[in-house]
Amino acid sequence: MAETAMTLEETLAFLDAAFPQMHHGGRTYHLVAVGPLRATMRMDHHARHLRPGGTVSGPAMMALADYALYAAILASIGPVALAVTTNLSFNFLRKPGPTGLVAEARLLKLGRRLAVGEVALTAPDSEDLVCHATGTYSIPPER
Repeated sequence: MAETAMTLEETLAFLDAAFPQMHHGGRTYHLVAVGPLRATMRMDHHARHLRPGGTVSGPAMMALADYALYAAILASIGPVALAVTTNLSFNFLRKPGPTGLVAEARLLKLGRRLAVGEVALTAPDSEDLVCHATGTYSIPPER
């Protein structure tokens, strides 16, 4: 697949319309790029993403990874709101400090009914992986 089904702007508009709850309390997730089978998303540093001890919480990293993979799928197949997560697996590799994170999502397989991808989460100033995630998504049949 050499092209995307939706541009960055179209993907952003769809995500904002379909999932306004992701920005409840202020926008901290930013889709910064989409490409064939790929998406890059940034999560700003915010106190609501921290756990005791001052590190980014697991749930914040999980949300970022899931949202980035979903954006990669949407950019690749178009506006399919009912594509849903069926499995997510996380390997937390390093404890990030109180910082924002960058998610690089890549689809490994994009079929008619399933999409499988992986996400690498890093701190903006480091190439060291903080978390590696894999996910599977169910794509509804066309009606």
